[in-house]
Amino acid sequence: MKPVLFVKCDPYETFGVAPSAFSDAGADVVVWESQDASSDRPSLADHSGVVVFGSTFNVEHADEQPFIKDVGNLMAEAVEGSTPLLGVCFGAQVLAWTLGSQVRKAPAREVGFEPVRPAAAAAEDRLVSHYSDGDMVFQWHMDTFDLPEGATPLASGDLVPLQAYRFGDLAWGIQFHFEIDEPEMNLWLDAFAEEADLLETWGKSADQVRSEAGAYMSAHNEKGRETFSRFAEVAGRA
Repeated sequence: MKPVLFVKCDPYETFGVAPSAFSDAGADVVVWESQDASSDRPSLADHSGVVVFGSTFNVEHADEQPFIKDVGNLMAEAVEGSTPLLGVCFGAQVLAWTLGSQVRKAPAREVGFEPVRPAAAAAEDRLVSHYSDGDMVFQWHMDTFDLPEGATPLASGDLVPLQAYRFGDLAWGIQFHFEIDEPEMNLWLDAFAEEADLLETWGKSADQVRSEAGAYMSAHNEKGRETFSRFAEVAGRA
């Protein structure tokens, strides 16, 4: 099995539970620092799958942040070439954008843990069938997107309707941060605290988010590891 490509889109990205999940699944990973202009876009021929992670930038910044179009081109190539592809938060938005859907401001800003509602199709999905109605998942985003034409909706949310989808048999977009673990969450919270007040700008305080993590993070991490393990299996068989 060729290595899985992790696409890093933010300097504060540590990949959470993903590295250990892929290691436990027997899959090697390599990282593309997509924001590094000196780093050439990798060849998909060298990889069995691609995972695109989150970013503090949004699709609306594509003209001023060239890496966003580079990531979009890579994702389009993966879809066209039937390379297994998984987009997380920003990655899910870029995939939708690449597939021709509109990305726009969500009806609510989501941060911290919120319930997810699997759609009927999720029960048979290879990546997300282990999620149940009301499972608490970690969110941090202000944008959302329309379901790409021909895609299958897999999950919704109470505040933001579209939370997961599949395009074809080998491409997934998941809005929530199923990868995040407590160290990464604290890194993000501490970094944001240097710039603004979370409660004023996002509607929850850092203490509220940390309290939620105390209740939900352990189960959240188990679900996240399982999602990555399943993706590694898909990538190994493609």
